[in-house]
Amino acid sequence: MRNNALTWAALALFVVSFGGQVATGERVYNQDQTSHHQPTVTLAGYLTTGHFVEATFENWESEFLQMGTYVFLTVFLVQRGSSESKKPEDEEGADEQEIDEDPRLHRNDPGAPWPVRRGGLVLKVYENSLALAFLALFTLSFLLHAAGGAKEYSAEQIAHGDAPVTLLGYLCTSQFWFESFQNWQSEFLSVIAIVVLSIFLRQKGSPESKPVHAPHRSTGSG
Repeated sequence: MRNNALTWAALALFVVSFGGQVATGERVYNQDQTSHHQPTVTLAGYLTTGHFVEATFENWESEFLQMGTYVFLTVFLVQRGSSESKKPEDEEGADEQEIDEDPRLHRNDPGAPWPVRRGGLVLKVYENSLALAFLALFTLSFLLHAAGGAKEYSAEQIAHGDAPVTLLGYLCTSQFWFESFQNWQSEFLSVIAIVVLSIFLRQKGSPESKPVHAPHRSTGSG
């Protein structure tokens, strides 16, 4: 438990927050149903509504986009002085960064992951697996956001005497892109905040921060 405490703490916070979303979301949904003289649903029934699916995956989509984009951009781009960046080429230690080392040089290391020891296409996929995983999670969340949003949007259309929309039709609405962009912009803003603030500010004991005594110009957390 101690060696995995960060994961367990984050998971606990997620479960509590997710439970809060479900409980309050069901109440909001039923209040709206009642005001429109429509049948209400149980808590379990709420989990199948477009209201729940759209709200959930709209947020997950933006989180996976943020993390995937961040992982990918940090491969090629740097920010001098940030703890979240690799060192620029002209900074001391830039040529010795372990994250850029060719894994093929460690094929015979006893503790190396299986793909490193296997090599070939398996290694090629593995050395990009983090970004690929976030891409897959983003794509799945994007599609589920669209599916849930189309269901909820169609229900509202029907309630107002208008025609429902297909999944593809919903993707062409301003509503879908408004939902996406309002989340995406906040995620990219948070990336900017951690990258820039970590140049000047410190948090003792956190690997996301430079050492408290490190100069502002120093890049990376090491």
